[in-house]
Amino acid sequence: MSILPDEAVFADFKKQCLSTDNWANKYDKEGIQVWVETSTSQKKNPVHKIKCKMTMKDVSAATMYDVLHDSQYRKKWDPAMLDTFDIARLSTNADVGYYSWLCPKPIKNRDVVSLRSWKVTEEEYIIVNFSVKHPKYPPRSDLVRAISVLTGYFIKPIGPNSCTFIYLSQADPKGSLPKWVGNQASKVLAPRVMRSVHEAGHNYQQWKGQNSPAQKPWLCPEQNVLPMMDPGELSIQRADSLENVDESSKISTQESEDSS
Repeated sequence: MSILPDEAVFADFKKQCLSTDNWANKYDKEGIQVWVETSTSQKKNPVHKIKCKMTMKDVSAATMYDVLHDSQYRKKWDPAMLDTFDIARLSTNADVGYYSWLCPKPIKNRDVVSLRSWKVTEEEYIIVNFSVKHPKYPPRSDLVRAISVLTGYFIKPIGPNSCTFIYLSQADPKGSLPKWVGNQASKVLAPRVMRSVHEAGHNYQQWKGQNSPAQKPWLCPEQNVLPMMDPGELSIQRADSLENVDESSKISTQESEDSS
């Protein structure tokens, strides 16, 4: 059985993006909404599911799709990123890549190796990714290897220069994190990321015009110079095979400042 996502995976992801059942709204300001899943099964499951939605009235769906794919541009706009790079192609619409990011102090920084796949129709753009084991990129001692069970983006054009942009993530940050991290994620970090992505969309055309404007391998597979890799060499990264890090007793820098 292939590890590559099939039509059912994309259909289920779209359904989750558009669903309102079992989602609690945690933030609703300035055109950005954030929800956290509230299903009863989650009480036994440490894997958090968060969904963010933004109506972008001044950026096209096609531009936002380019922004998400362009790893060179991500280094310009993503404030949380430590490092990111594509590793290999798996098919015309799938690759495997690496991403590491800064966490709020004093929590240890995280990284992830994930399989990413995409589907484009006239009506919508969908990108999904999930964690995989890659033989050449094992967990590092200076970072905590996080798990993406299923993370992705659903982008739907509203008009020629506007779109609905939805980000959904079911991820296990690995480790017992303090409660303030979850609260901060839904009420502070997620809206901040959405605003950053929106601004990145605004600035992309100007940046791309000066940085290999014709180079878009996600739209033109013949431009892709990544090595091909057999998807069979990858396996799904399960959370229980990674070390848990107990950071539950750590208080945020802000909290310690408040208490002093």
